[in-house]
Amino acid sequence: MTTETDLIRNIALVGHQGNGKTTLAEAMLFRAGVVTRPGRVESGNTVLDTQPEEHDRTQSLTLGLASFSWGDYRINLLDPPGYADFVGDATTALRVADVAVFVIDGVSGLQVNDELLWQVAGERSIPRILFVNKMDKERASFDVVLAGIRDHFGSGVEPVDLPVGEASAFTGVADLLTEHVILYDSGSANTSDELPADIADREHEQHEHLVEDVVEIEDDLLSKYLDGEDISVAELEHALRAGFAAGSLWPVLCGSAVDAIAVDRLLDFVCRIAPAPSEVPGIEVHGDGVAKVRGDGVAKVRGDGVAKVRGDGVAEVGCDPSGDPLAYVFKTQTDEYVGQVALVKILSGTVHADDVLVNQRTGAKERLHNLLRVLGSKHTAIDTAEAGDIVGAIKLTDVSTGDTLAPIGSSLTVPPIVHRRPVYGIAVAAESAGDEDKLATALAELVSDDPTLEVTRDSETHQTVVRGAGDVHVQVALTRLKRRYGITLQTEPVKIAYRETLLGTVETEGRHKKQSGGHGQFGVATVRFEPLARDEGYEFVDETRGGVIPKSLIPAVGKGIAESMGRGGRHGFPLVDLRATVLDGKHHSVDSDDFSFRMAGALALRAAIDKVGTLVLEPVDHVEVTVPSALQGDVMADLGRRRGQIEGTEPAGDGEVTVIASVPTSEVTDYPVALRSMTHGRGRLALSFKCYQERPEPR
Repeated sequence: MTTETDLIRNIALVGHQGNGKTTLAEAMLFRAGVVTRPGRVESGNTVLDTQPEEHDRTQSLTLGLASFSWGDYRINLLDPPGYADFVGDATTALRVADVAVFVIDGVSGLQVNDELLWQVAGERSIPRILFVNKMDKERASFDVVLAGIRDHFGSGVEPVDLPVGEASAFTGVADLLTEHVILYDSGSANTSDELPADIADREHEQHEHLVEDVVEIEDDLLSKYLDGEDISVAELEHALRAGFAAGSLWPVLCGSAVDAIAVDRLLDFVCRIAPAPSEVPGIEVHGDGVAKVRGDGVAKVRGDGVAKVRGDGVAEVGCDPSGDPLAYVFKTQTDEYVGQVALVKILSGTVHADDVLVNQRTGAKERLHNLLRVLGSKHTAIDTAEAGDIVGAIKLTDVSTGDTLAPIGSSLTVPPIVHRRPVYGIAVAAESAGDEDKLATALAELVSDDPTLEVTRDSETHQTVVRGAGDVHVQVALTRLKRRYGITLQTEPVKIAYRETLLGTVETEGRHKKQSGGHGQFGVATVRFEPLARDEGYEFVDETRGGVIPKSLIPAVGKGIAESMGRGGRHGFPLVDLRATVLDGKHHSVDSDDFSFRMAGALALRAAIDKVGTLVLEPVDHVEVTVPSALQGDVMADLGRRRGQIEGTEPAGDGEVTVIASVPTSEVTDYPVALRSMTHGRGRLALSFKCYQERPEPR
């Protein structure tokens, strides 16, 4: 029996910036009758680009969702940004969708983000369709683009369309499965089995190639073909669907999003060929005692839902409308009218408005007051959502991107997406002191919506740092913060957390004496200071004898030294890696107190700094740069100019190599931008703190 889940198609439109994904989404909505006229990105009136920042920059900057009907099917269309800084949203879309449509520029051909996202889709084993867009543009060439795609992605790339004309003469496509032609005249599609004479021979040839490749997918069909029997369109389509689902075949279609040519053909093809949510592998879940294994190796996961056991505490939950409800919050967004909107994929069961589920992160109950059908910024209330569907939810108490909503008593949790650690930072502060608390709240909400952002407070530099995937990512986030929360920001480069340590061992005396009538202050401490190995921290040792300093006041000496270390050395940076041994001292029975010996300790350290001096320590990052092998030499030379020490290289697959190095943090603050320029966006960067080392003296 066909269920609502069987008729859902969750589609992610992905590809390089400027390939026309959002324009294609508009054309789909136009063909579906959702809009009467397609919007234009440059005009800021598209359904899916809803943020003012997107209108200002004329580009998509956040993940958009459009849910609409196409015949009997429910299409949930995910449109993530194509710019490299926002790859986190594209990764999210590929996690949630059941099929990816790669939108390729028919003029420029395959571009860097197309290739990077293809790798991400491959890691998830998501079925992929390629749509060569902009066939109406001058210099568009389906053959050239197809050759480039095959060169990069292999022989599984299989054209199922042939363009009728190119550039200004592009009027439609020939369907290589049915050998019908679909021509567009004034926006209307006309299907015919009479091929234009100028493409007929080529179409027949391409059809035969397609048949030969497709019949190999199923042994019975191959035998039938080799016996000379006719293969029906239905049989071809069945085999094509099997190869597509298995990831051995990637169909290529073509069209024009601007003129909405072959967009309806693409939607029809996706609905027939792409898997329903119930046909894709179950979602991985974690939990305590997640499954009891039966004799047949099938695990029972609460109620009637079943899951294949993957290991201790890990299972796969299938997309079953009759199972227990399980929902995954893959994105939260802030709407100026309704507040936070949580975009949710129903993984299992059927969810109703006003159902109560538990947020597995917080343990709190969440009532689903409103379920929404989402069309960009427009929301329509619905009563129920079945497994496989993607909906919106509002008025939730405390939900963040990556949360799992499960039945009361369940321990099932969907593991969140692990994004690359952000590598580009800007320090921010509220211009007005009265906005400081407001800024902290605003930054927390930004990170809740976009977990690829990171906010930290550096106790040494006293800066609040916002980090993202790149400069554009951070700039957009801060612009959004200013607009949404009305906070005027001050920004500055991230300071480097330098430190100091003593140059040698020295013994000094700290003497604090103050008498101004009445109770005075007196404390003397003789201290030996020794530098320690890197990252050994601060050690305080008591070697006094004979009660020269009362035992109750000895800790005050150590505390005074520690406080003085924090105030900085000769260069103003905190002192570290130091052992202080108090050897001798003097006290007064009336005037000596805790404060006096804290001052004595601090003065002893100041004297030590004056005697032996300090050296500056700089932080060093562990750096991994993954690039095509041809760029390895350029990257290594550039890291060398940045005082980096190359530690080795590792093959990264697909013709790439990872260069591993140790580089001073001060030399990589601008490296994400420089790497993007040097590699034309093909480089991937991972940074993490490694250690402190001596900073060379400036020349």
